[in-house]
Amino acid sequence: MRRSLLPSLAIRPASAPSYEGLAAGVQRFASLALVLVLMCTFPLAAAERTVRAVALGDSLTAGLGLPADAAFPVKLERALRDRGFQVEVLNAGVSGDTATRGLARLDWSVPEGTDAVIVELGANDMLMGVDPSVTRKALAEILRRLSQRQIAVLLVGMRAAPNLGPEYGRAFEAIYSDLAAQNNVPLYPFFLEGVAAEATLNQADGLHPTAAGIDVIVARILPMVEGLVMRVREKRQ
Repeated sequence: MRRSLLPSLAIRPASAPSYEGLAAGVQRFASLALVLVLMCTFPLAAAERTVRAVALGDSLTAGLGLPADAAFPVKLERALRDRGFQVEVLNAGVSGDTATRGLARLDWSVPEGTDAVIVELGANDMLMGVDPSVTRKALAEILRRLSQRQIAVLLVGMRAAPNLGPEYGRAFEAIYSDLAAQNNVPLYPFFLEGVAAEATLNQADGLHPTAAGIDVIVARILPMVEGLVMRVREKRQ
């Protein structure tokens, strides 16, 4: 009987793979990948979510004498969207409102989920000769409550009519700059900048802007509102 010239080889079967370990590894990898995706996606999604803003004001905000689609909040929202911002601007303007009346309806005029508020109040206080200390107190409380709710604010100022006298004018106009500084909120000094006393940009009463006047207001205030929206988006990240 002839022997094989080849050495005897002990061939052992390879170890069977551990499917439990393989599955656990795949699961760990998938979990890590999901976490990375969520970390990258969620901040961006939150930042890009629609910013909900409220324009809290009087007839200048409400759009007295204008078609609904020509009111300041509507045109402001349109301008922001044209610039690529996902924003909704709620019209919370009530004709005839003073700062005190605006404060009285603040909670329901600025609903839960609001990200930013444009505060435009005080024109009627001035026209009625309300003591500036009363207007100041109401606006200060509005800012305090919005801050407490962690809502971003743009304060919009108003100027006093010359016929009220220099003393009243100084006391009234100082309200806005003082409160903006004290509460660390941005201030747009005069809502009617570029429109006041311009006959072609005001209605027959000489007080309320035409649709063309609103266009001027929106164009002038737009950079500051864009900054307000950007602050909301940065806060979300």
